[in-house]
Amino acid sequence: MTLNPLSTRIARALLLPLLVVTACSFAGSAADDEGTNVSTSVGATEAPMGVAGGVAFAARSADALKEQAPGDALPSAPRQSATNSTIPSMIIRRGDVSIRVDTLEAAIDAVRRLAGSLGGYIGDVSRNAGEYEVRRATLVMRIPTARFDDAMAGMSPLGRVEHSSVSAEDVGEEFVDVQARITTGRRLESRLVELLATRTGKLEEVLQVERELARVRGEIERYEGRARYLSARVATSTIAVTVSERAPVVGSNPGRSVIGEAFVNAWRNFVGLVAKGIESLGVLVPLLLLAWGTVRLVRSRRRRVE
Repeated sequence: MTLNPLSTRIARALLLPLLVVTACSFAGSAADDEGTNVSTSVGATEAPMGVAGGVAFAARSADALKEQAPGDALPSAPRQSATNSTIPSMIIRRGDVSIRVDTLEAAIDAVRRLAGSLGGYIGDVSRNAGEYEVRRATLVMRIPTARFDDAMAGMSPLGRVEHSSVSAEDVGEEFVDVQARITTGRRLESRLVELLATRTGKLEEVLQVERELARVRGEIERYEGRARYLSARVATSTIAVTVSERAPVVGSNPGRSVIGEAFVNAWRNFVGLVAKGIESLGVLVPLLLLAWGTVRLVRSRRRRVE
């Protein structure tokens, strides 16, 4: 079928606007699928988009869709981390170790040397050396936190480790809270100082501001002391070391001599027997005297009768 030139021009005139509208609709739907909002505003000085511009926009949108793979996901905006925490890592570490040793004094000296070699010192010291008790001592080591693991590893050469435990306490949240209170207190202190410097009212009002300033400064000093205490506890770890000697092989109770106690008990029994005999004299002597008097009386009467 052949078309004359007039029919061809009419067909082109009818199809070209239809093509432009279709291309613009296709580009708009592609932009909506990609999650982008496109808005076009035409100002007084801007010219409206013509047919050529619409065709170019549709071509660019079609090329962009062709370059993107069908299964690819649209790039998402970087998300801000929800766990972005500003709390510092402040851990207070404590240790508790029980060691069985051969000699108590040598073990105490070894613990002191270990603490000194790690840059620490021995705090509290307590000893138990009763008559019927196993000799033991408890020493509290205070060492830098960075050498805590070295100190725990250094306990094995001292003797047989019977018990070992480590505890940790996170005080970072409390430290941040204390720092925030100090900052707030500093701001209030500055405002009160400024108010006191420019105050021209009554003496009672001035004294009230001074009392409030003294109270705020007291709270600041208290919070600063707490912050220093937490920092010191974090910087220095504590290890409680208990060293004890071995229990004796013979005897149910440690520190007792079975043979020695046998001699002691024999002597006590002998003394007890003598004491009982002496106590019995208080009964036997009067009875003997009474019996002797009765016998003498009976004999004297018989002699008279005869």
